[in-house]
Amino acid sequence: MRAIIMTALAFGFLAGCQQVEEVTKSVSSSFTTLLEPEAAKPAAGTAHGHIGHVMSAWDDTPNNAGLLPTALAEADVAREHADFAAQKLDNLSWMRTHAGHVLHAVAPDRISSGPGLGYGVIRASEGVLKHIDFASRTEDASDNVKHHAEHVGAAASNTVLRANEIVVLVSNIQSNNDVAAVAAMVRHMAAVAGQLRAGKDLDSDGEVQWDNGEGGLDTAVIHMEFMMKGENLI
Repeated sequence: MRAIIMTALAFGFLAGCQQVEEVTKSVSSSFTTLLEPEAAKPAAGTAHGHIGHVMSAWDDTPNNAGLLPTALAEADVAREHADFAAQKLDNLSWMRTHAGHVLHAVAPDRISSGPGLGYGVIRASEGVLKHIDFASRTEDASDNVKHHAEHVGAAASNTVLRANEIVVLVSNIQSNNDVAAVAAMVRHMAAVAGQLRAGKDLDSDGEVQWDNGEGGLDTAVIHMEFMMKGENLI
């Protein structure tokens, strides 16, 4: 079942919003730093309802896709264009153009147009963090939901931090005229863009865990699967 979910969510945004809609249908059929102090209060709704918002559908995403599939699709666009930018490290215009495309996939409120969905990794990942926290604080939340919500939330929070690092890098890329300096930033941007999904093995133990700043969106997918299995949703 993990293979089913990971395959469904692994499709990047390579052919427009239609692909995100396909991702959402596949998931639906299978069915700390950003939290405010008021997070200790019980949340409205049901735990399974908020799990659905994360995985299957939300009301303001493109095609009403789930927040996590939307984050994954935007992360794929960011990674693709960061890699494009790194293909011509001697061409300032090329690097800036694709850095702008990365920015659109990460934070489209900061740029007028680009190849992303127009929702952004940051907004989608913050939505994942928000709704998985809600799921853990509903009156009907099981211990299973509460346990894995921490793991999903940590991975989403890591992703927001990485995406914000990319925003800073793009700003510096756009304002710096030194080709060598921009090339170094582009290489770093490409590395961080890859970590949006894959995370990073910070302690060099050969694995990317959900905690200690390691996990990315793929880690969130794995722990959502654990949660959903425990709730008999898949």
